[in-house]
Amino acid sequence: MPPAGTGPTAGTAVKGEVTDLTEHAARYAGERHWDVFPGTWLEIDKGVPRCSCGAAGCDAPGAHPVRPGWAAEATGSATAARRMWAERPQASVLLPTGRTFDAVEVSETAGCLALARMERQGLRPGPVIGAPGGRMTFLVLPGAAARIPDLVRRLGLPPAAIGLTALGEGSWVAAPPTRLGTRGPVLWVREPTDANRWLPDAEEIVPALAYACGRDLAAATGR
Repeated sequence: MPPAGTGPTAGTAVKGEVTDLTEHAARYAGERHWDVFPGTWLEIDKGVPRCSCGAAGCDAPGAHPVRPGWAAEATGSATAARRMWAERPQASVLLPTGRTFDAVEVSETAGCLALARMERQGLRPGPVIGAPGGRMTFLVLPGAAARIPDLVRRLGLPPAAIGLTALGEGSWVAAPPTRLGTRGPVLWVREPTDANRWLPDAEEIVPALAYACGRDLAAATGR
């Protein structure tokens, strides 16, 4: 099942156009109190979108920090965000992890299975981001990244082998509707709402995520 979030903060860029992301950045800062900072952007060259960094083999075209000192640029002010994006309205919207939230990234298949399992168990996940590359990112309370590998190992699974990645201080996630090159925009699978304003702790959702990742790995290896 592909990421299906199409709420008010999700968007789809028209081919050959670049989306103005100013208001999206301001809403994340003003309404959710998330820090935001502008990243690279897509430049249309003869109808083909290319990353502003100029690297031919860019791994995240149009969706990575511009400078090494990006952490100092992040702001939680909607006014400051509008001022920053006014200079480059097509800049990607990046959210630093390790501040107001950490993140857990898994494959799309595992993420969908985990969401179904959480629903059966009566668990409420926080906002969930779906990337066109086939990955899903679950937002959790900050401080989780340092604990998650041990939590997964206690469940009898090796975090790296099952494709579960924890993102904390020093990392970031691309926020919808940031566009990843020609692959399309990042979307909300579970968009931010008043109901999920309080993020879950890692211990609440990691078991379901780890189980789903283990199932995904077993299916891929034929075990």
